Amino acid sequence: MKNYIKLFSLFMLGAGYIAASTDAAMAQKQQRANAPATADNIRAINKQDSAYIHDNYTKIERLIPMRDGIKLFTSIYIPKDSKEKYPFILSRTPYSVAPYGADKYKTALGPSGLFIKESYIFVYQDVRGKWMSEGEFVNTRPFNPHKKTKNDIDESSDTYDTVDWLLKNIPNNNGRVGVWGISYPGFYATATILSGHPAIKAVSPQAPVTDWFIGDDITHNGAFFLGNFLFFSNFGHVRPKPTTQPEQRLDIGTKDGYQFFLRNGTFTDLNEKYYKNQIPVWVDFMNHGTYDSYWQSRTPLPHLKNVKPAVLSVGGWFDAEDLYGPLKTFEAINKLSPGADGRLVMGPWFHGGFARGNGSSFGNIDFGSETSVYYREKIEFPFFNYYLKGKGELDLPKASIFETGTNQWKAYKQWPPADVKDENIYLGQNGSLSFDADKSTDGSFDEYVSDPKKPVPFTADIKTSPGREYMIEDQRFAATRPDVLVYTSPTLDKNVTLSGPIIADLFVSSSGTDADYVVKVIDVFPDTAKNNANTPANIQLSEFQELIRADVIRAKFRNSFSKPEPLVPGKVTEVKFELRDVAHTFLRGHKIMVQVQSSWFPLVDRNPNQFIDIYHAKESDYKKATERIYTSGENQSHLIVKVQPQP
Repeated sequence: MKNYIKLFSLFMLGAGYIAASTDAAMAQKQQRANAPATADNIRAINKQDSAYIHDNYTKIERLIPMRDGIKLFTSIYIPKDSKEKYPFILSRTPYSVAPYGADKYKTALGPSGLFIKESYIFVYQDVRGKWMSEGEFVNTRPFNPHKKTKNDIDESSDTYDTVDWLLKNIPNNNGRVGVWGISYPGFYATATILSGHPAIKAVSPQAPVTDWFIGDDITHNGAFFLGNFLFFSNFGHVRPKPTTQPEQRLDIGTKDGYQFFLRNGTFTDLNEKYYKNQIPVWVDFMNHGTYDSYWQSRTPLPHLKNVKPAVLSVGGWFDAEDLYGPLKTFEAINKLSPGADGRLVMGPWFHGGFARGNGSSFGNIDFGSETSVYYREKIEFPFFNYYLKGKGELDLPKASIFETGTNQWKAYKQWPPADVKDENIYLGQNGSLSFDADKSTDGSFDEYVSDPKKPVPFTADIKTSPGREYMIEDQRFAATRPDVLVYTSPTLDKNVTLSGPIIADLFVSSSGTDADYVVKVIDVFPDTAKNNANTPANIQLSEFQELIRADVIRAKFRNSFSKPEPLVPGKVTEVKFELRDVAHTFLRGHKIMVQVQSSWFPLVDRNPNQFIDIYHAKESDYKKATERIYTSGENQSHLIVKVQPQP
């Protein structure tokens, strides 16, 4: 699997963020100069930015003391021009503030290249316990709303203490602070909202880690995402003391992830053979197989009350890591702090794609405009300038949403839009898909055998995986498998626009006591569809099956993520779960397709089809099971969607 390892080593948990700010600056300069994306041009742009930063900023490094005495390593870039006062823009990261040394400068600063010449005081901080900062690192450290002593710390208090120190010790500041971060740094940005420091005026959690069990990187609805194994092979090591040296990532000796995880099929095998019990967070995952206090305490969502700073939540429709985070952060702020200034931006981007590149296409799909450039110039840059510098007018809607299919930006006063109507799309007999229910009572169903030893791959060619592009990939490869059910609508005679979350409401039965159910919503192109400039030579968009949204649930969590329940073999059971939001128009002449399967490998670990602790299962526990999906009467499986009226 050529790029499978690369996918998760670079993008799981936002590791791709390390290069995001650099890439963003290069891409922004490149767009303004209309320069082609060649290696020579990128190097030239990088050199120009680097020279400007070195000539116009003074870099200092400080160990900033926290209330409990721990000191956090912080790099600060201060404009040399002292004629005016500048706001701070802060990013806290577990991925290093490198380069280290006051004479060594970053080649890009801030969320995008637009910020460099605008002049801010740019601040980068290694979070507690990582790289050159003192203290103990705790993954997604829980928020403590009841601090009583100086030793009661969390990421919000570390942010508060950092901001307080900056205001008192860095000259020529205007008393305002903005915070941003992509992926894991997005988690720290959200923690900033909870700090309560009055100087923090604008915060942008971008593709933020938000709830590792329900919908972000680690598990989705209780089903474990295996790419975490590679990520934590270096990120999960305990760091004995501050260092500038990274841990080496595990070399598993193959690029074929499908075969590797099939051969090393249990969590115990992976832990004992490769980790040798040296990665504490992996042991934590194995010992917390339900949504217990370990997981519940790590999401900031319940604490987003009395929000004071302006918040810009940003995400991508094709984000393979943290699609859940921006949507749920925006939702929580609007629910728990209805008077807060909270906004949402969702575009057609992969993880962090809004910060780099031009966003004109992804995979084989063209979006008709430079969506990332638009976001950086028209949304992100004005947002921070307005709140931190008082510059310009901020004419941004509550929700700035890019609608795929029609490829246009939409402005909404709320998300989901006020005018949507809940409708059902029914999985019918003979592979049909319809907005009309089958009122017969014959109890019809489709069935397949789910074999953990031959799981359905998540991508077309497991040896040359397109990596993150699986989120928008052509699904024809899966439609031909006997263990994948396919339901297709008639050719649409008008546009159908879905705006908001999709709920899968399945009625199933299994010969086992547990199962995974993967539901995929697909846009089927007509046979007359023509290739575009971004279409590879070996791809035909004629009858292309574009993945729009997909997700998975472990059936034992169908009623509660905290208290799993077995399936009763042969009993019809409702399994209902959220696939996350979409903003997509199925165009007239296209078809809507739904695929249902019980494995998605090696993206997701295999289910043994038995009600057991999968994290401690043996290979002999993995059994075949027959799965049935019911398609008529009161047990007719369906999707619950939000349909927008057509103009």
